[in-house]
Order: sequence, then C-alpha cells, then structure tokens
Amino acid sequence: MNPNIYLHEFRIRLKSVLVWSLSVTGLIVFFFSLFTVFVDQAELMQELLKRYPPELLEAFGMTKMDMSSVLGFYSLVFLFVQLCLAIQASNYGFGLVSIEESELTADFLLSKPVSRVQVLTSKLLAALTSLSVTNLVVWVSTFVAITLFSGGHEYDPALLVQLLLGIVIFQLSFLSIGLIISLLVKRVRSVTPYAMGLGFGAYVLNAFGGLLGDVPLELLTPFKHLDAAIMVQNGGYDLPLVLLNVTISVLCLAAAYILYIRRDIHAVS
Repeated sequence: MNPNIYLHEFRIRLKSVLVWSLSVTGLIVFFFSLFTVFVDQAELMQELLKRYPPELLEAFGMTKMDMSSVLGFYSLVFLFVQLCLAIQASNYGFGLVSIEESELTADFLLSKPVSRVQVLTSKLLAALTSLSVTNLVVWVSTFVAITLFSGGHEYDPALLVQLLLGIVIFQLSFLSIGLIISLLVKRVRSVTPYAMGLGFGAYVLNAFGGLLGDVPLELLTPFKHLDAAIMVQNGGYDLPLVLLNVTISVLCLAAAYILYIRRDIHAVS
C-alpha cells in the first residue's frame, strides 16, 4: 500500500461519505419514529396487507416480517438502508480506476515509482475505509433509533449485531462487482448510471426473481445472500448463501487485480 495514494483517495470521498451517512441516518430515524404507530395498529395493518396480491407481498419480503416486533420492523427499514449502501459501494467500485482513465490522469499516476498492485491496493483500502465510516454511522443510528423509538419492546441484541455485521460483506460484494465491471468495459464515462443500475438491478432481481420461474435468479444478488427478514425469521445467517457471496467477492477482486495489471492505459497525447 502507498500511504499518499490511500490518503488522497480517502480525502476525495469524505464529502460523499458525509452525504451518504446523513442520508442513511435520516432514513433509519424517520422510519423507526413510526414504529409505535405500526405496533398500535398491528391488526389493522395485517388486514390491509391481506388486500394486496400475495406475489407483491412476497416480492418485498412482507410475508416474512413481523411488523409488530422491533427486529421485524427493522428488517423492513434495513432493506432500504441496504439499497443506499449498495449504490454507495457500487459507486466507489465503478469509480476506483475508471475516473482517472476518463479524466486522462491514469498514465500520470502509473508513471510514478509505484506498482499497479500498490495502486489498486491503496485505492481499495481507501474505499473500504470510506464504506466503514458509513457502516459505523449505520450502527450508531440504529441503536440510537431503537433506544428512542422502540417503546420498551424487547429484542435480541445479539441477532441485531449479527445482522449489522453482515453490512461489511454486503458492501464488499458491490464494491468488488462494480470494480470488475469497470475493468471489463472499455470505458466508464459516468459512474452514477452504472452504480444506480447495479444497485437497483440487484434489488429488483431479489424482489421479483422468484416470480420469473423455476430458475432462482435472485440467488445471484447480495440482497438475497443477506436478507434481513430471513435472518430475523431464522435467527441467523443462511451460511451457504453468505459463503456464495464471499466467494463471488473474492473471485471478483482476484480477477480485478489480474485485469488491472494487464490493462492497457492510454497516455495523454
């Protein structure tokens, strides 16, 4: 790792980290402020949900959630938090090496006495540090929101911690997938459309993949690997799916190093 590259990459993401952190905090606090309303109107809510098509409820995981429990309600909130985290991690993955190529500064960086492995490692560690800051904010805002708005309802803290620990695996998967895609395409002219496409695409695949037929396409998405509703329902991780997620991330990162080392970086003419 090169400290100068690491610090530079981390500094340029500080504003982005702040925006994403504040957004996620607002999302968690706003949704959880409605928890007591859902608890008080639990029976009415169940009657209302029965009027919706079962396929729609299944698509959004509503059949697995007990909205009157703290963790059951949080699993709904966490789904939207995951969507934000997926877009953020995808954005960092796509921009890790592509921004310098699109701005024609990559050849300047690689002309320095630093190997490509050091460059990519420094960039990856800076991106992971940035994601970890947002991750920490999610932890703090979650416990604060539950303390303020749970209304004294009990929950399993160990299960909540286990759910939050999965964020690291979730973020890494989108970061690595975004990175490998950016190295496979010829040029990423704008990071945002790719990041939005990957984040929302994985979310939609998880929501509606089971409705497309017998082929379990939703198994390809990290949203399925770390489904908060299923974790709360089963009391822990679905280990085969988590291992599948980790394997995909490791393979993507290994392939990214190989592609980056061999990549033809165009010089400024």
